[in-house]
Amino acid sequence: MSLEPILYSFRRCPYAMRARMALILNNISVELREVVLKDKPAQLLACSPKATVPVLVIADDFIIEESREIIDWSVQQADTPMFDLPCQAQRELVECNDNEFKGNLDRYKYFDRFPEQPQEHYRQQATHFLAQLEQRLIHTPYLFGEEICYADVAIFPFIRQFANVENGWLANSVYHNVFAWLERLINTAAFTTVMYRFCQWQDGNDVVRFPPALEGYLT
Repeated sequence: MSLEPILYSFRRCPYAMRARMALILNNISVELREVVLKDKPAQLLACSPKATVPVLVIADDFIIEESREIIDWSVQQADTPMFDLPCQAQRELVECNDNEFKGNLDRYKYFDRFPEQPQEHYRQQATHFLAQLEQRLIHTPYLFGEEICYADVAIFPFIRQFANVENGWLANSVYHNVFAWLERLINTAAFTTVMYRFCQWQDGNDVVRFPPALEGYLT
């Protein structure tokens, strides 16, 4: 068993992105095991039968299988956390992201699997959530004020995924503040590290620590 917590992750998964972002911002080091979803390691399946990422293995009898709980854990473990545990309003906004918006995002991104409506319909449904974010970002750079918070970290990977479905649509939309907020977050050193390409982990590989350095990330 590793002396450090072990994070099973997948680079492009937005749930795994937000977990990695929280670990970076809260100066928490883990052993990273990059997973290829079509070739999941037996060790992941053994500790988490649901076999989705991220999974954080703290000890043999302490495993966190939900990305939001990994964010919570990173805050609780940090000597000087970058942000606090979320207030009720933040949790409700993240719930809306994870449920209503994510469902519409999946239909928008994979519209060919949902032929009942054209892609534009699913995009329009998804923009109801963007409108909520836009209103929050009119007067402050982050969703709940002047500093990055739990909700920013938990939500922005999904807005990034939305923006990547039709390149340029969000940038040219009426959601100017959402686009500026997203750009602010994805252009940080923290997110650059989140998206670093690690090789697929296999049993017997050298330990890969994540993040590789622990300072200056929100710049």
